[in-house]
Amino acid sequence: MEMLSIEKELKENSYPGRGIVIGRSADGTKAVTAYFIMGRSENSRNRVFVEDGEGIRTQAFDPSKLTDPSLIIYAPVRVLGNKTIVTNGDQTDTIYEGMDRQMTFEQSLRSREFEPDGPNYTPRISGIMHIENGKYSYAMSILKSNNGNPQACNRYTFAYENCVPGEGHFIHTYKCDGNPLPSFEGEPKLVAIPDDIEAFTQMLWSSLNEDNKVSLFVRYIDIATGKYETKIVNKNK
Repeated sequence: MEMLSIEKELKENSYPGRGIVIGRSADGTKAVTAYFIMGRSENSRNRVFVEDGEGIRTQAFDPSKLTDPSLIIYAPVRVLGNKTIVTNGDQTDTIYEGMDRQMTFEQSLRSREFEPDGPNYTPRISGIMHIENGKYSYAMSILKSNNGNPQACNRYTFAYENCVPGEGHFIHTYKCDGNPLPSFEGEPKLVAIPDDIEAFTQMLWSSLNEDNKVSLFVRYIDIATGKYETKIVNKNK
């Protein structure tokens, strides 16, 4: 698979929607993830990321402007022992609770499907990072309508073992802007993961469409110790 420039991918797509990046730093020592949200409506844009325990949650920037919290207020990131869960909706909780009961990542998501926001039927994208005894693996999932048909849910899981230093994968909700919004297609995109969290955060944030970007979360986890560093960038301040 050709390695793509995530900077180019983001700069050339005004509306990838919400996106998850998971991979390994170039020096091999860090497990890396990033999650961003974008918005076209006032309700979607009226959000910030805030820390919540070891994870994060979305919060209304101006509570007086919040109209419908159902699909925009959730915990995108939660930590369960040596696992870090990253998703674009409240399926974070579904995965957390399922895996806490010894279900797999894929089994946990069987009870969920794409979002009920027709005609877009936004895909649910999810990721799980697993660090144990100096080994690191991750998986990504997308639950999407069958080409816009809400009667059928297509489920795809991609698992990556013995992650190669400097490599990661990028999945996002929408192929591009449109009405209705077309769902992401194909495998997660192969992208480069650098060592520097600050540089990676700045590059991602500056590459996202200025009008539509809302918030960005980046975390680098030391594979040997489990200690992590987090960066959060919010457009609303």
